[in-house]
Amino acid sequence: QVQLVESGGGLVQAGGSLRLSCAASGRTFSSYAMAWFRQAPGKERELLATIRWSGGSTYYADSVKGRFTISRDNAKNTVYLQMNSLKPEDTAVYYCAARRWGTIVDGSGLDAWGQGTLVTVSS
Repeated sequence: QVQLVESGGGLVQAGGSLRLSCAASGRTFSSYAMAWFRQAPGKERELLATIRWSGGSTYYADSVKGRFTISRDNAKNTVYLQMNSLKPEDTAVYYCAARRWGTIVDGSGLDAWGQGTLVTVSS
């Protein structure tokens, strides 16, 4: 079992930047993928970005490609989401999630979820 805790959310003006952190603790996995999701009011949960702990393969949704960057620090068991050029439509609760032995392609098959952190982008 692994526990995930997000931090770094807050209020920012359009065009600004935030960096979210997701710290993992508990069971140590030899290899697992991690991802960032978000969910805005009245909308479906959206997969934003994925990264493997082993290797540098990453994926980005079209909605954030070129603006958001997912990265990792294996020594700290932490995954980050650097968010630049934020837009009001980026306002949502952001979640990190983990999956062992598999590729994250949607919200199914995840082994752990964080509690979420709210990002609000004002116009």
